[in-house]
Amino acid sequence: MRSSSTAAGRSLGGDLTVDDMDQSAETASLDPQRYFEQAGDALGATVDNDPVCLYLETTNRCNLLCTTCPRTFEDLEPPADMSWELFTSIVDQFPKIARVVLHGIGEPMMVRELPQMIRYLKDRGTFVLFNTNGTLLTRKRGIELIESGLDELRVSLDAAEPKAFALVRGRDVFDRIVRNLQQFTALQRELHVDTPKVSLWLTGLKETIDQLPAFVRLAHELGIREVYLQRLVYFDDGQGLARSQSSLFEQTNSVEVQAVREAEQLAADLGLSFNASGATEPGTSLKKKEADQPWALCRRPWTLMYFTAHGRAIPCCIAPFSMRGYDAFTLGNATQQSLREIWNGERYQDFRRALLSPEPPKACANCGLRWSL
Repeated sequence: MRSSSTAAGRSLGGDLTVDDMDQSAETASLDPQRYFEQAGDALGATVDNDPVCLYLETTNRCNLLCTTCPRTFEDLEPPADMSWELFTSIVDQFPKIARVVLHGIGEPMMVRELPQMIRYLKDRGTFVLFNTNGTLLTRKRGIELIESGLDELRVSLDAAEPKAFALVRGRDVFDRIVRNLQQFTALQRELHVDTPKVSLWLTGLKETIDQLPAFVRLAHELGIREVYLQRLVYFDDGQGLARSQSSLFEQTNSVEVQAVREAEQLAADLGLSFNASGATEPGTSLKKKEADQPWALCRRPWTLMYFTAHGRAIPCCIAPFSMRGYDAFTLGNATQQSLREIWNGERYQDFRRALLSPEPPKACANCGLRWSL
């Protein structure tokens, strides 16, 4: 990491500085999938560089009632879409940001301005992606996403057939989503475009892990070349299927292990990429990396910032799923402070110190190395 002893570099005219150009060159060479490596190993309470990734919760509204999601069971904040004014005020403070993820705990495709937001980011060379449940991926919306320049579209399907889908996702709309995906991949072929790159995601649950091989085959039939196994996150006391007894982490049996191995082999045979979220292999993602401090290798507080639809800064996209409410890990508010004031403010510094200690923030205690991208 480049160190800097001043708040601003030597001016080159206007608002551009030597430091801005240095950081722009650094971020331009980043692999958007491995942005966390930008932090390096010399970690402290403050950070010299700006973040390289932003998570912007474009909405906290959703049209499903997933039994693994906290918003199904409580209102974390009042329902809202991120305003255009808040969105641009955040993005404009880091104009050379390398990567922006346009989702939080809601469904981004419910936001009317989503294509406009993507174009705004693509005009400055940012890699842009978001997760969707696929329910609103009509041909018209698909064309808008393609024309916006979106780089990556992640579809959380969580099952290979309607009954299991309804159990996890709360509504019987599996067949509609499959039709939408068939239509979208056909549209990409029709237009001879490769982007956005589409991937299919399944949250690993004891109730559905047996469907993993069929899930891989479904992706192949849909023309989707990447499949991800996402680790379940849950509160200590659990709610819905987000509970310890549904989790595969550190408690897989031989049948479940065999399902993962079968899916891996099938993906290889079909020429698909099959990974766990977090740039690791599916099988190893279900095992602890660091027995004593599984949180110790996290680099998020040194590389990314996450803002809710109301502008609240929290550590990452995982925190809302691991601990009830936002108050215990709120790090600032973009409607009241500049992003740089938040980034090296007292709350962020305290959070980083705790993460480097044997007693991490509670939201991080059961987390592991880069297991969610």
